[in-house]
Amino acid sequence: MSNSRDSAFIEALHSDGPAADRADKMQLYGRFIGDWEMDSVYYLPDGTTRKGQGEIHFGWALQGRAIQDVWRIPGRNPDGPDDPQKSLMFGTTLRIYDPAIDAWHIVWSDPVKQYYSRQISRADGNDIVQQGTDDNGTLARWRFTEIKPDSFHWLGERSADGGKSWRMEVEFFVRRSRQTQLKQAI
Repeated sequence: MSNSRDSAFIEALHSDGPAADRADKMQLYGRFIGDWEMDSVYYLPDGTTRKGQGEIHFGWALQGRAIQDVWRIPGRNPDGPDDPQKSLMFGTTLRIYDPAIDAWHIVWSDPVKQYYSRQISRADGNDIVQQGTDDNGTLARWRFTEIKPDSFHWLGERSADGGKSWRMEVEFFVRRSRQTQLKQAI
């Protein structure tokens, strides 16, 4: 249910596009604005995998000076309320470009799993690399690779030895949602 308070919040958060003073730099993540579907593969420490499907939504925020996205696995339940206990992931990222360091501050929050991460992000050739540490002090690297207008591959890795070696933790195979593709075709 929506009310005027919700509308005011959404209006204050949402922006129609990037801020003019940094529009070119905002396109690093701005190209992802819209709705996406994903298949995920989690690589568990015992060597097994867990697969899931979900959704991602990217939008302009804070007068076009940030991009906020919501990631959730599984996706929304069209038949009833969501069960947070079945969630593999349900959180949001705030991505803010910082002209002083020519990089992005990345802040991830998953309130269901109580997992939080802060990273710095930059382009690396055709890829995007985000790196930082989690609450345990473990080095984490998240990468957007194989970026195309309608798809990308996202890798989540951890290093227990300061970046000398990396363990794959999760992969997302992401594609534009069918609804977004239909809107773009019209």
